[in-house]
Amino acid sequence: MVRRAVTSLVTLLTAMLATLAASTSPAGAVVPEPPRPAFYEAPATLPAANGAVIRSEKMSFLLDPLDATSLVRDANRVLYRTTNRTGKAIAVSGTVLVPRSPWIGVGSRPVIGYAPGTQGMADRCAPSRQFSEGIEYEGIGIEGLLLRGYAVAMPDYEGLGTAGVHTYMDRVSQGRATLDVVRAAQRLPGTGLTTNSPVGIMGYSQGGGAAAAAAELASSYAPDLKVRGAVVGAVPADLQKVASTLDGGLYSAFAFFALRGLAASYDLDLSPYLNARGRATSDQVEQDCVFDLLDHAFVKSSTLSADGQPMSALMAQEPFRSIVEQQRIGTIKPAFPVLVTHSTLDDVIPFSVGKQMARSWCGKGGNIYFSPNVAPLHVGGIVPQTAEALPWFEARFAGIPQISNCWLL
Repeated sequence: MVRRAVTSLVTLLTAMLATLAASTSPAGAVVPEPPRPAFYEAPATLPAANGAVIRSEKMSFLLDPLDATSLVRDANRVLYRTTNRTGKAIAVSGTVLVPRSPWIGVGSRPVIGYAPGTQGMADRCAPSRQFSEGIEYEGIGIEGLLLRGYAVAMPDYEGLGTAGVHTYMDRVSQGRATLDVVRAAQRLPGTGLTTNSPVGIMGYSQGGGAAAAAAELASSYAPDLKVRGAVVGAVPADLQKVASTLDGGLYSAFAFFALRGLAASYDLDLSPYLNARGRATSDQVEQDCVFDLLDHAFVKSSTLSADGQPMSALMAQEPFRSIVEQQRIGTIKPAFPVLVTHSTLDDVIPFSVGKQMARSWCGKGGNIYFSPNVAPLHVGGIVPQTAEALPWFEARFAGIPQISNCWLL
């Protein structure tokens, strides 16, 4: 009896010490997650080529109550090789969807590299998992593309679904993952896609940033892709300005995602910059999905920092200032036409940020069409973007040139 009591006490003390150690661990360290499905585990040796398929499996694609399953002839979950910001080869998961309807346009069936918007940080948030659960909101935007006959390839991004911390807002990592999932789709057997398939790139919010980064990187990183154009919406092109807008608002968690994700990408220990509450919050957001948004709503970043300064002040100091500046989008001219959409009423990513990015691309000689709208708030802005994207891609795949409106900017 005594031995059992002592054993129980030791077990309790061990658990308490483990909890204490976790609460004081360096912010930026990987927080243990529930075991992920075996599909998402990378092999010891990766293929040599970016976009090479490591493995694939059939998956359910659900979009209740619209039942998009009936639109899909072939739905596959893929694990493929890409290269992260540091140049390291990594495995990233994603989804490849090919519609049941035949392609009736000119040439071969196009494939859209569709960069998803904010999903969260936890592995369970990966779109390739959520599609099968019927809770992936991006399915709504994808449905129109499938109905038209386009194939869709969507990345989960670095560390989202796979091992490691999701490098949220890392421009290079997100852009490369988007380009490489298109390569993976073209190499996946049974899809009818080939390396000659015409390509489009699309995304909104975080996905807008990933798609815009892909548009900038495509000519140097993936010159083999036959990209005809990109549609990008509500692009977080200037994280310094976006962080100031988010602070203390409904979408505060997005800023915490960015801080955690960029710290992971740059191997930066956040502990010296955060107080105890801040370190706990940093660990917690790594386990959150976008549906957990309200857990951190209206939290001011100044209440989490070690010196009581807001995150915007932290981002203005080194090493954060250089890291944030490296995420700026609009510094490289896209080699193909780009449609940029943004709501003037966006409450998450300021309208001025998207317009300035378009203006910067124009200044570099890009073929840019900037399309403002008055959709309600950030969430509403995806509706006009989706509506504009369909005829816009139709024209690009038909070989009709885009007429730029840079002269208005």
